[in-house]
Amino acid sequence: MNNNITMRLNADELILQALREDISSEDVTTNAVMPKAQKGEAQLICKQDGVLAGLFVFQRVFELLDESVDLEFHFTDGDNVKKGDLIGTITGDIRAILSGERTALNYLQRMSGIATYTNSIARLLEGSKVKLLDTRKTTPNMRIFEKYAVKVGGGYNHRYNLSDGVLLKDNHIGAAGGVKEAVLMAKEYAPFVRKIEIECETVEMVKEAVEAGADIVMLDNMTVEEMREAITWIDGRAEIECSGNVTRENIERYISLGVDYISSGALTHSAPIMDISLKNLHAV
Repeated sequence: MNNNITMRLNADELILQALREDISSEDVTTNAVMPKAQKGEAQLICKQDGVLAGLFVFQRVFELLDESVDLEFHFTDGDNVKKGDLIGTITGDIRAILSGERTALNYLQRMSGIATYTNSIARLLEGSKVKLLDTRKTTPNMRIFEKYAVKVGGGYNHRYNLSDGVLLKDNHIGAAGGVKEAVLMAKEYAPFVRKIEIECETVEMVKEAVEAGADIVMLDNMTVEEMREAITWIDGRAEIECSGNVTRENIERYISLGVDYISSGALTHSAPIMDISLKNLHAV
């Protein structure tokens, strides 16, 4: 995480927005019970097994509230932790610890939940050539954190946003007037370094897309039989991604098909949070 320059360049602004959402003028409860500065310590405790992601973000929440805060972690992002593990200890102004607790935990629980869920699926793909991809189905203003968590969990990032790559979906095809037209227009407009990916729902669309020169074909919501037919027809002339309601429960049926990528919106939109608590706060 410390080497993730993009995260560091973007995290502070987003974290501050989250803190302002939670503290519009003051933390009334904390100011009532803690009117003056008091150094304190609290423990970050894991309450279920999982994969950690977002420790830097957790730490940064408190640093933005109290520059003198000190966090000591016993694990790093990507580590497997067990229920009951002491993840780390935070020492600093009790007021900052109380005011930042929920925001910091929201980030860490959400990111660790995504990393844990992603890892459970990525393990099913071990030994195959298939790469597990995320999508743009992310929480608004949380994409950079959620996509980072996917990588920590063993997945790969699809395009980050609409400026990051060409992906012609059903409505783009409709706007262009057809599969062939959409591919040719994209190849004409996009920089030559950009690959052209197109979403196909039928084998006929796949044939038209490949003949038009698409670089990547996404087999979207097809049956296994339809995908086998499409893959046989493509015969290495384009990279292949399959997508459409892919989850941990059904992904195994796609592994042996011979696709290059499997994308799943569930990695970010359906991963449950990981239960982590900040406990045992006391003055020191």
